[in-house]
Amino acid sequence: MKHNNIERRVSTLETTFKMFMQEMRDFKAEMRQQNQLRAEELREMRQKHDADMREIRTSIDGMGKHVRNLSVATIIGVGTIAITVIYSILTR
Repeated sequence: MKHNNIERRVSTLETTFKMFMQEMRDFKAEMRQQNQLRAEELREMRQKHDADMREIRTSIDGMGKHVRNLSVATIIGVGTIAITVIYSILTR
């Protein structure tokens, strides 16, 4: 009787241990899969961020050219006004 009880308990413990080990394997596989998904999401986010940064830099470069053109036009306009004022003073 005692021998059968011990064998039954050992068998139960072995079954429980095997189930536990399988659960741990499944958990580990699930964690590995989640980590791969997170890595892919991070990679996609990084690529989107890089594309956004390139777009922003291009936009800033375009604005810099526009500001430069406006500055040149303003300098030419102010110079023209100064020349006109000087010319009108000298011709009176």
